[in-house]
Amino acid sequence: MSAGTVMVLLLVLIAFDPRIREQLSRRVAAHSSQEAASVGRQARDFAAVIASTARDTSRGHAQLLVFTLGAGVLVLFMLRT
Repeated sequence: MSAGTVMVLLLVLIAFDPRIREQLSRRVAAHSSQEAASVGRQARDFAAVIASTARDTSRGHAQLLVFTLGAGVLVLFMLRT
């Protein structure tokens, strides 16, 4: 279930954020053997872009993020009892 959630989140980010779309298109379009050899570096760069986008989005919607975290904690407590 959590892997599916991560995939949905990535698809939403790719659909709505041009920075992530550009990074992904660069990764998919890379065909040279030298670029294929540096997959680890590319993965780190892509993760950094996703983290940066998530950070920017969370700063822009800080109140909604706090509300969502509070709601998540309440739901967890409700499910435990």
